[in-house]
Amino acid sequence: MSDLTTAMLARGQRARNAARLLREASSETRTKALRLLANKLRHNADAILEANQVDLDQGRANGMSEALLDRLALNPARIEGIAAAVDIIADVKDPLGVETDRWTAPVNGLDIARVRTPIGVLGIIYESRPNVTADAAALCIRSGNAAILRCGSDCLQSSLAIARLIGEALSEAGLPADCVQLVDTPDRAAVGLMLSGLNGTIDLIVPRGGKSLVGRVQAEARVAVLSHLEGMNHTYVHSGADADMARAVVVNAKMRRVSVCGATETLLIDKAIAPDLLPLIAADLRAKGCELRGDSASRAIVPDMVAATLEDWSTEYLAPVLTVAVVDNIDAAIAHIEQYGSGHTEAIVTHDAEAAATFLNRVDSAIVVHNASTQYADGGEFGFGGEIGIATGRMHARGPVGAEQLTTYKYMVRGQGQTRP
Repeated sequence: MSDLTTAMLARGQRARNAARLLREASSETRTKALRLLANKLRHNADAILEANQVDLDQGRANGMSEALLDRLALNPARIEGIAAAVDIIADVKDPLGVETDRWTAPVNGLDIARVRTPIGVLGIIYESRPNVTADAAALCIRSGNAAILRCGSDCLQSSLAIARLIGEALSEAGLPADCVQLVDTPDRAAVGLMLSGLNGTIDLIVPRGGKSLVGRVQAEARVAVLSHLEGMNHTYVHSGADADMARAVVVNAKMRRVSVCGATETLLIDKAIAPDLLPLIAADLRAKGCELRGDSASRAIVPDMVAATLEDWSTEYLAPVLTVAVVDNIDAAIAHIEQYGSGHTEAIVTHDAEAAATFLNRVDSAIVVHNASTQYADGGEFGFGGEIGIATGRMHARGPVGAEQLTTYKYMVRGQGQTRP
């Protein structure tokens, strides 16, 4: 057995032991740990930024793209945002012990309650976003789950700096530091060991990253997986849209931050309004540095667009590039989304209430938005404080995965001496 295997199996066992103590800890104790963590993040910002600079320098030396560098980069405002998210998670109502339903079984008189409980030990695998280290830890503490975190090598130093603060906060709150462990080696074999389940100590794997990472996890994992797939998101400008609103929403949906999974990658616009409105939207986007790739109908209106290829319609750019298609009507827009979307987030811009209802009801994505930017696809914006990711599957959790979504349930059955005949 290799040294790495031995170390990872021991890590899993420590996480399993810590999970029991965390599950039994009071809500007040877990909240205290979160408050301590938020304060430590603020008071140790310089050390985090110093570690982040090491990661950024290494990323540039390795030829990392600007989009990924943006995901990796921290600054004082972003660290404050991370700390503020931890504070919000601390304020989130404790999901543990909540009765989601209770009834008396008519055939036997048993009092049956369904109650939220932690899942157990989560293995969370993510790429170049060090904020996930704090978000994931905070959500696991709030939901009573122990966690083994494995970040990408490109954000290892930043994550190690944050992880040290997480351990300190847990210890000072009277909880085991092993409740949240960061794998401290860039060795990719550690991922394979986590996917094996570490001798049954990991209950759920949560991948957060690109298609190749998620694909590997889904193919190799021997434990349950809560998947976050790519954000092939669409914004559809319906014929009933207000022009000024549509322009503002589209630009924000694409260009606020091009590197996030909630960024719009394709603009759909009704042919009835495209001749007048599309040139204005195109000018707005280009003023922000966005490249446009269009179908034949959109290029007939804005001739200097690049011709979109078949691959473009299913590409998550995470860059200032947007595909554009002119559609006949709402049915055509929904059909396009069904063909090319990833089930993440779709938006419609319209003042037509019937069209909005049709879109919200018929589009089968995790998040469906009316008259707002797709960049609101974020657990913080949903009031969760943070998120592990946006789940695009249909089992257990869907959309932003916050503390409540990281729980399962058990049945508490109370009787009065009943025996089954």
